[in-house]
Amino acid sequence: MEPTRFLGPSLALSAILFTLGVAGVLLRRNAIILFMCVELMLNAVNLTFVALAQVYGVEGWVMVFFVMTVAAAEAAVGLAIILAIFRHRQSVDLANINLLQG
Repeated sequence: MEPTRFLGPSLALSAILFTLGVAGVLLRRNAIILFMCVELMLNAVNLTFVALAQVYGVEGWVMVFFVMTVAAAEAAVGLAIILAIFRHRQSVDLANINLLQG
């Protein structure tokens, strides 16, 4: 089976997922939805790396490993920040958050 056979559909699906993530980041104000959209964009990039690894070799899989490691760390820190803001403000609406103002 030819490795480039599934490259086009995989890259198209990755582009659709990334576009949905960007649209969610730009249009939503809820911190949890925003966080999920960033994760969706990271997973779209992982799908691209996996698709390209089928064509170019192991380097794509190594990049997926590093992106997943960074995504896991970002998920842990992001959820901790969202929980801290919710405990302080009783809301995760980004329009109501002004914690960094003096």
